Amino acid sequence: MQGIHSHFSAIAQNYRNLRTTDLEPIFYIRDELQQLRKIEAADVGCGGGRYILKLFQNLGDKLYLYCIDNNNEMLEELKEYLTLHNIENFQPKNALAKNLPIQSKSIDCVFTFNAVHHFRILEFLNEVSRVLKDGGYLFIYTRLKSQNSRTIWGKYFPLFIQKETRLYEIDELESIIEEMPGLEIQNIEYFTYRRNSKLDWLVEQARNNHYSTFYLYHDGEFDRSLDTFKQNLQKNFRDSDNISWIDRNVLLVIRKCGNFRFPDMFI
Repeated sequence: MQGIHSHFSAIAQNYRNLRTTDLEPIFYIRDELQQLRKIEAADVGCGGGRYILKLFQNLGDKLYLYCIDNNNEMLEELKEYLTLHNIENFQPKNALAKNLPIQSKSIDCVFTFNAVHHFRILEFLNEVSRVLKDGGYLFIYTRLKSQNSRTIWGKYFPLFIQKETRLYEIDELESIIEEMPGLEIQNIEYFTYRRNSKLDWLVEQARNNHYSTFYLYHDGEFDRSLDTFKQNLQKNFRDSDNISWIDRNVLLVIRKCGNFRFPDMFI
């Protein structure tokens, strides 16, 4: 945990610029929640706020959001970023996903974008069950282990798949959630993105650890892998300024069942 915490502290200032923000899951969430007049919610593992800004831009003033992360540097970036965009209906909170600083049965939604693989998932889901109102939503946006293997990194960056062991497959997530009292899967949406980039930018992303997977490499190991990555791309793509591939992600829409009493340990 200390290693990953230091990783995110080091990249906090540049993180939003290094990562791609997908709008399609935001549009899906907007449409799913359109019937709600007011939305009190939490984004867990919020980072520097890149998805939070899109939530506010699409859900508007009806959204009030607890922005939860256990990294102070990321939260400072978030506050500056949202304030710059005149967003006021938020409250940053430094906390772990297994211990949400929110009252029981008090919020309508929990969001988490590309972060669930960093959580202790059973403890996180218990907390989500505790804080959601009956009928409330949990939206988990992530990439699956098999999806990760087909990315530009999974296909061409040596050891990337072997290093990244934290991701789930959909049947694993379904099995975990189905065993959680009070939660049930409403829908699973799959998203496909055609990406395009220059070799120089892909190298810059890797060097700046835009995926936390890269912090798992030793220095010499990373340098050798990066050199091979560049060679692989030059061999497989004619134009190093026009490298294209397909990314895939998944959005799980989970609901809190009504009339469920939680064990005393979660109240």
